[in-house]
Amino acid sequence: MSKTYLTTANGAPVADDDTSISAGERGSLTFDNVHLFEKLAHFNRERIPERVVHARGYGAYGTFTLNKDLSDYTIADFLQGADKKTNVFLRFSTVAGGQDSSDYVRDVRGFALRFYTEQGNYDIVGNNTPVFFIRDPAKFPDFIHSQKKDPKTNLPDPAHHFEFWANHPQAMHQITILMSDRGIPGSLRHMNGYGSHTLSLWNKEGERFWVKWHFKTNQGIETLTNDEAAKQPGDGMQRDLVEAIERGDFPGWSVKIQMMTDEQAKQCEFNPFDLTKVWPHKEFPLNDIGTLELNRNVGNYFAETEQVAFAPSNLVPGVGVSPDKVLQGRLFAYADAHRHRLGVNYQQIPVNKPICPVHHYQRDGVMAGASGCSVTGHLQNADVNFYPNDRSDAPVPAPQFGEPSMPLENHAWLKAYDSSDEDNYSQAGNLYRIMSEVQKQQLVSNIVDGLSQATESVQSRMVEHFTRCDEDYGQRIKALLLK
Repeated sequence: MSKTYLTTANGAPVADDDTSISAGERGSLTFDNVHLFEKLAHFNRERIPERVVHARGYGAYGTFTLNKDLSDYTIADFLQGADKKTNVFLRFSTVAGGQDSSDYVRDVRGFALRFYTEQGNYDIVGNNTPVFFIRDPAKFPDFIHSQKKDPKTNLPDPAHHFEFWANHPQAMHQITILMSDRGIPGSLRHMNGYGSHTLSLWNKEGERFWVKWHFKTNQGIETLTNDEAAKQPGDGMQRDLVEAIERGDFPGWSVKIQMMTDEQAKQCEFNPFDLTKVWPHKEFPLNDIGTLELNRNVGNYFAETEQVAFAPSNLVPGVGVSPDKVLQGRLFAYADAHRHRLGVNYQQIPVNKPICPVHHYQRDGVMAGASGCSVTGHLQNADVNFYPNDRSDAPVPAPQFGEPSMPLENHAWLKAYDSSDEDNYSQAGNLYRIMSEVQKQQLVSNIVDGLSQATESVQSRMVEHFTRCDEDYGQRIKALLLK
């Protein structure tokens, strides 16, 4: 069997990897240490910018199996015909902490899913909660700043969390979920996932249907208390996921959607595009459409999990977005973050590369590759780089895949719900009232642990917000704060 020889990056064999070239046995190093300089220079550049949010993540490959034909609602190829299988990549993450944070912090978990469809990559970039803290993307940087470490001490500060929330009562629904028993999952396999945003499907007749995606864990829900979480190893969730897949215990989720027609959206008593709201299941029941299974770990964490680049703007024919304002902001922000972290050609990285041919007139940039390149394989060597052109074999638009227009006529969504009297409390109160006594006690205790560190003004406003959700909810928090 022939040996595999160590080489430099340009392919030249390396004679010695243990000793640098020096001017004599005890002399200084010389300037012709090409291999040494290459190793040190590359080592200095191994790290790319950390994600501002969702930095600590864990990913795996799997399969989505459609069990219900959705051709009446969409032309999306991966939703056509029962038993259709589509390869996927799923990345879990915490939101606020950096890569050095624990798996077991009380935090929302990212649940970002990519479908490698025959007409491009479709990303559903959601969380393990069906709602979020804000309804306008202008507040996202402020919200994340409030959840990060104190800019002076570089230490976590719960007082900042509650100071932001006291000024943004739209967060009450998400706070109630985060501070409940579901705030710390027992494992990544034992939590649900949600598209969170209202998304849409559209069919060949040009009809649009608003949808909410749900991924219900088949392993059952498991959660941890603060005390239980404190006893776990910092990397326990990632280890659990990797080891489960390695031993063939493939985690799965039942995939369901809620659906709403245009007319139902117009008549809805609440804004169906508000990210702080859920759609009541009695009015908009869950429809089972398939199963999601994770069955293969990544081969290289950095190349795949760290460089995978999800974006809500990754759409395919038959699926679309909605007037959800936070979603609209993310259509720009996510892809822009990837261009910053990975370069303008980030979609040519293998984990981000579509399985279908890619043809466009975008050119150059860092890491641009020609057709046939093992890394990129995009159309960089064509003899024309502009459109329109006179070449008969050059890429042309496909008008048959044109998406129906979003409604902007009178009584359209964008203004109908833009009011100062938005209901921030009812759904949070409804959630509180269905909790068991044990769950209520845990919820209140978790809230007071952090709220007790805030100013009296913040405490007073938060108690008022909780009371507007439910009288008992607010009074329990007030009483525990006074102890």
